Amino acid sequence: MSALLGIDLGTEGARVAVFDAGGAVLGTGRDGYATRYPRPGWAEQDPEDWWRAVVAATRAALAEAGDPPVAGVAVATTASTVVVLDDAGRPLRPAILWMDSRAGAESALTAGTGHEALRYAGGADAVEWLVPKAMWLARREPETYRRAARIVEAVDYLTWRLTGTWTASRMNAVCKSNHGPGGYPSDLYELLGVPDLAAKLPPAVLPVGAAAGEVTREAAADLGMRGTPTVAAGGIDAHLSLLATGGLESGRLSVVCGTSNAFVAEIEDPVFTPAIWGPYPDALRGGHWLVEGGQVSAGSVLRWVSEDMLGLSRERLPELWDEAARVRPGEHGLMVLDYFMGNRTPLRDPALRGAVLGLTLGTTPAQLYRAAVEGVAYGTRQVLDSFLEAGVPVSDIYVSGGIQHNPLWLEVTADVLGRPLRLVGAGDNLTLRACAVIASTVTGAHSGLAAAAEAFTPATTLIEPSATAGDGAYDDGYALYRQATDATRDVAHRLSRPRGETHGR
Repeated sequence: MSALLGIDLGTEGARVAVFDAGGAVLGTGRDGYATRYPRPGWAEQDPEDWWRAVVAATRAALAEAGDPPVAGVAVATTASTVVVLDDAGRPLRPAILWMDSRAGAESALTAGTGHEALRYAGGADAVEWLVPKAMWLARREPETYRRAARIVEAVDYLTWRLTGTWTASRMNAVCKSNHGPGGYPSDLYELLGVPDLAAKLPPAVLPVGAAAGEVTREAAADLGMRGTPTVAAGGIDAHLSLLATGGLESGRLSVVCGTSNAFVAEIEDPVFTPAIWGPYPDALRGGHWLVEGGQVSAGSVLRWVSEDMLGLSRERLPELWDEAARVRPGEHGLMVLDYFMGNRTPLRDPALRGAVLGLTLGTTPAQLYRAAVEGVAYGTRQVLDSFLEAGVPVSDIYVSGGIQHNPLWLEVTADVLGRPLRLVGAGDNLTLRACAVIASTVTGAHSGLAAAAEAFTPATTLIEPSATAGDGAYDDGYALYRQATDATRDVAHRLSRPRGETHGR
């Protein structure tokens, strides 16, 4: 029986899973790579490290699955991770990671154009997105920009490594490069000082699930794969997660909680507000709209506290979770602001910074960790509130990602939101399951994405708010979180520009 293969290129590593035609996992593999932070607010990776990790993870997954023939492949990656390549496809510089906020000045310039395309981006291209990063390259590394034959999203780079053909995911092009019914907005790019950017982007823009090509023999040999299966156009990891919730009905909100938190919903009628990214037309399916929100730092904040500050190994985390669970909400007297790499939405402020307020000489590790979990959950509530205030229907919240391994984070999030959460497929990778959904359509097993999503419905566990969630402590804490954000904004902006360093360089 032919299998389906999904590739998830994440922030910390590549994950690969082999599925049978019914959605059962046959084998998995994972391999990591390093991130470099050369300056405050910058984050970079080596694209060659990605390919080495994909090869290792794919070989491991296929071996565990018993080396089945693969019929279809689909790829998901982080969005706005930008790769700059010469005409032979060789990287000219490290990839600029999604969380990199160096292009703040360029992002601000997009807001001043008043271009119609930006109406579908919340009024401006965010600091993370491809266009501001391309503008930064043109202004700060002009020779690299001049030599660049391709400036692409990570998903398009990986699809090219698999197929040898340059294509772009319509999802990424619409969501991160302002692509619309008329193609790339060259007139906008000209206004922004990058008139040749459209020529550097992949020429063929494909909807999610369309055939992007076949795996080349060279790539198949690297991956240890039999045959040359068809590769489906993939997209953004968090956005594709909707496909793995079991359906695409209105009212579903998918929240992928990991290094960052990403919030995605598909809606039938567009909403326009600067507090939300989008609405993106036809990004996942034709005739529908996607809206997006997010926290740049989420699980990364918890890891910073437990590993970097407290020096705990991952094996000792359950002990910390138990101790922090015994700390009552708010009794620690601390407030943690989760803006360690700025704010994505609803504030759209890359210069905000994280903070720990209320420290005393008596503060304990458990109290600090508990406050960090609550701070991340308050950030989640802030994003959810922006969706609800904009009129986005939210009847069911599906959560997935690293949060499933941290029971304290999961329960506090349900308590702070005051709403039940549907934890999708404990032990499952939602993004990889979405890749299997997409791969099944390119093989012809299903008539479309909606039908495939229903066929691959995962198991869910309902996480209810605890009995103490209604005592008002979290409502008070959330109000204080919002107040602290306003109170520290000016100081954070000054601190984000160290003395003697030019902003944006």
